[in-house]
Amino acid sequence: MVGASAAGLAAAETLRREGYDGTLTLVGDEPQAPYDRPPLSKQVLAAEWQPERLALRPPADLAALDLDLRLGVAATGLQLAEHTVQLADGTEVPYDGLIVATGVRPRRLPGEGAHVLRTLDDALMLRDRLGPGLRLVVVGAGFLGAEAAAVAWRLGAKVTLLEPAPVPLAHAVGAEVGALLTRAHVERGVDLRCGVTVSEVTEDGVRLADGELVEGDEVLVAVGSQPNTEWLEGSGLAVGDGVVCDEYCEAARNVYAAGDVARWHNPLFGTSMRIEHRTNAAEQGMAAARNLLRPDARKPFAPVPYFWSDQYDMKVQAYGYLRGHDEVAVVDGDLAEGRFVAAYRTGERVSGALAVGMPPKAIRLWRQAIAARAAWGQAVLTEVTATRG
Repeated sequence: MVGASAAGLAAAETLRREGYDGTLTLVGDEPQAPYDRPPLSKQVLAAEWQPERLALRPPADLAALDLDLRLGVAATGLQLAEHTVQLADGTEVPYDGLIVATGVRPRRLPGEGAHVLRTLDDALMLRDRLGPGLRLVVVGAGFLGAEAAAVAWRLGAKVTLLEPAPVPLAHAVGAEVGALLTRAHVERGVDLRCGVTVSEVTEDGVRLADGELVEGDEVLVAVGSQPNTEWLEGSGLAVGDGVVCDEYCEAARNVYAAGDVARWHNPLFGTSMRIEHRTNAAEQGMAAARNLLRPDARKPFAPVPYFWSDQYDMKVQAYGYLRGHDEVAVVDGDLAEGRFVAAYRTGERVSGALAVGMPPKAIRLWRQAIAARAAWGQAVLTEVTATRG
């Protein structure tokens, strides 16, 4: 497993649990043992959790896996014909089976001094700067930028949130839902500016494409990510916004990919997708491991993706594949009150559901509808009738 991530660790645990007793090598470019990333923009940034709480497994459980653990060393190359992985320390690791779980890295902007938020060190560095009166400029009002902005506001910082789109997250969740999520920032005094493009980071803040300087003491860039696939150049693996895989997560013979770096064909939705969500990473790591271990009994990886986000007092939960949807309908609660369930249609079927401020059971039935490829009209009619009596 290349990538000491949630996906890489899940793969290792699955292989042991399924009876594999051979050598298991886990390679990771960070010096820390595998840790959880979602709390970085929430509990860690808010100083509610200390770093040790992020560990995905206690040391004893990790030791019980009997891993050849290579931490603090990145993979630099792959030789498919020789079945070897090259590492930055000059060593080569032979393999019979390989799982690529190298994740993603943040996109950056021209200029120096901006923060990003992907690793534990990133979170701790920004946390040390936050406090009352600090002027923080957040570039990118997606879920990561919005979560960090909410934490910074709660800690007393003066937050400016810059977003190139007219409505944040509209491409993913729809304009109405995106506007609702955005309203929470505006109501708390965050200076939200949409439809603006940042051209560079400066020592005084950021400069917009029209030349305006937006001043800030610190800058956080949260404008998306890039899959870590450069080390695979020349290997023969197909790479295109991730490691390209089939429905089994296989990229080449005995080579699989899992987690944020994997672009695979999800047969449930009939499309290729790359999902950067914590739940998917663990599930895909397990699926890839099982398919690698038992090639004659492989199963397509066809999950209903799930993600969540915490912003201020809002709990956002979503199932399915919301991008590229054709219609959004509020099927429970009230959008204006900030408590609702919205269902998403792609073609003639239910493709996703998103809830804000609702109990988990309010959206769980929609997960079942997505998994069952439920027809849109019937699913919406049934749900609206049930919730409204």
